[in-house]
Amino acid sequence: MGRRAVIVLPKMQKLLSQMGEQIRFARLRRHLPAELVAERAGVSRQTVTAIEKGSASVAMGAYAALLHALGGLEQDLLLIAKDDELGRELQDLDLPQRKRAPRQRKRDDN
Repeated sequence: MGRRAVIVLPKMQKLLSQMGEQIRFARLRRHLPAELVAERAGVSRQTVTAIEKGSASVAMGAYAALLHALGGLEQDLLLIAKDDELGRELQDLDLPQRKRAPRQRKRDDN
């Protein structure tokens, strides 16, 4: 079974490219060669290049490993969806939720 192609909208691709560029700059500011970062992260040199180019086909775990190899930047992943304004607005609307019927207990008829 082959890999499925990832379909990314242009706006998303721009965001991924920007994120890859920021990761590349973080590596360069630390004066770390891509080969060393790849070795520390346990990924290939090609994966580091793909991440820095903003490839949508790279697994999230590879991003996390690379950020960790750069020296503790993996905590930045916690910022994803941190301020979910739309979600909070929907929550505040207190939309009715489906409720299940209560569980019926079995009786022992002895």
